[in-house]
Formats: sequence, structure tokens, C-alpha cells
Amino acid sequence: MQLPSLSNAAKRIAPSIAKRLSPGKATVGWVPLFWLALFFGLPFLIVARISLSEAVVGVPPYSDLLEWGSDAIVQLRLSFASYLLLWEDNTYVDALLNSVRIAGSATLLCLLLGYPLALGITRAPASWRVPLLMLVILPFWTSFLIRVYAWIGILKDNGLLNNLLMSLGIIDQPLHLLYTEFAVYLGIVYAYLPFMVLPLYASLSRLDDSLLEAASDLGCRPTCAFWRVTVPLTMPGIIAGSLLVFVPAVGEFVIPDLLGGSDSLMIGKVLWTEYFNNRDWPVAAAIAVGLLALLVVPVMLFERYREKEQDA
Repeated sequence: MQLPSLSNAAKRIAPSIAKRLSPGKATVGWVPLFWLALFFGLPFLIVARISLSEAVVGVPPYSDLLEWGSDAIVQLRLSFASYLLLWEDNTYVDALLNSVRIAGSATLLCLLLGYPLALGITRAPASWRVPLLMLVILPFWTSFLIRVYAWIGILKDNGLLNNLLMSLGIIDQPLHLLYTEFAVYLGIVYAYLPFMVLPLYASLSRLDDSLLEAASDLGCRPTCAFWRVTVPLTMPGIIAGSLLVFVPAVGEFVIPDLLGGSDSLMIGKVLWTEYFNNRDWPVAAAIAVGLLALLVVPVMLFERYREKEQDA
């Protein structure tokens, strides 16, 4: 009596198994994994391997991990001196904390500017939305380096901004804006604001307006409806935009170097100095590994939050 039921069960399960094991789907599923392994996993392993070696004078400027001993035995030599130096030297800790402070403040500024901008685009007539979005992403059509260099011409003592303020009679002498922390904030907000606006626009455009109408019918004022309905429902866009701004801003090098000057202390600039000026590749690799470990935590928290939102 059990044979027919097993046969029927096998017939029901077989298509599902065949579907899961179809060569086409398996190939498509392996492509992103192969891409990640080739362009993220392999470079990360190379950097991690350099961070565990010792700095030497030569090419390449780091020692080998495997060495042949006198009795033909391969010896594995791992050095954690670079990580110990990062922990003991306050310069690296200060650079990391300064980078987190500047990146966090710039992310908050991008959110304060990007949210009303994205909300205004979603509330604009349908025929205006695409042109407005094009204006947001238009700076990406030019080189990032050229755009940062343009701010030097705007912010320098005899630049466009000081000349405009002096011609209007607002100031009597030029303001020192270039090579300050203000210039670093301005450059980061300018460069990464589109990364905040686009996820926010995606979340706001999917917002059901009937929820706001229901809140209004129940006596909720527009300000209250914004904080209790709009903001919670667009939280995935807020988190995604914040991560897209914060993560690259922490390791930013070009903006602090060109707009912040020599006194600007950020971890990306320290990494560049160790790699190219000091030729200490193990320390530079240890900074990169530590920075990656620090940034993986908020990304994993966001993924957990997103999974909970999808399951809810």
C-alpha cells in the first residue's frame, strides 16, 4: 500500500529537484559568486597575506610567509607586528576616529539635504521626475577628480566664492576656506549626495499615499504623519543611503588630500602615506584589513534589518 504513495510523492518532488538542479539556473547562480571570489575574495586574501608579513627592503617590500628551513622543512612565518603597531600608535587610532567622525557628520548632512530633495522629486509632476533625477546624477558624467579640483578654484582665497562675497560687500577680506575641515565636509557632501538621494527616492516613490490620507482622516497633522508614517516606511532607504555615503567616506583619500591640505588626518590618507611614501606595505595592508572589518559590521546589521523587514 505504501508503494503508490511513495511513487506519487516522488513524482511531486522530482520536478522541484530538477528545477533546482537545472544547469541554466545553477550557472546563473554561480556567476555572482565567481565574480565576488575573483574580484573581492582573492584581492582581500592577497592584502591579508601582506598584512601578516614583515617589511623588507626589496621588491616586493615584504617578506615571504613560507620559507625553506635548513633541514628542507617549510616554515610558516606569520607576523602580527603591523596589527600591534596599529593598536599601540595613537596616530592610526586618531586617524580612524577622525575619519569616522567626519564620515558620520557628512552622512548626517547628506541625509538632511537629500531627504527633502528626494521628497520634492517624488511630489513633483510625473513629467518632471525623470529630468530632476537626471540633474541629480548629472555630476557623475564628469570625472570625480575634475569636480574636486573645481572646488579648489571656488574655495581658494582669490577664488570665485570670496570674490563674489567681496563684490557684494558681505566680507571685507577673503575667508580662508580651502585646506580646512569645512572644505572636506563640503567636498564629501557634494560628491556623495546622489548616493543618498537615489535610495531615498526609491523608498519614497513606493510609499502608499492612502496611508497618509488615513492618518489625516484620523486627526494626524502633516508633521506628525511625516514622523510616524513617512519616516518609518522609508527607513530602508535611509539606511541604504547612509551606508552608501558613510562606507566610502570613511576611507576617502582624494577629497581630504586636495581640499583638506596636509593637516587633514583621515585613515585613507594615512594608508596612502604608508603605501607610497613609507613603503611599509604590511602596515598599509593591516590598515585596509582593519578598515574593512570595521565597515563590514554596519553592512551586516543592515542586511539583518532588511531580512527582518522582508519577513514581517
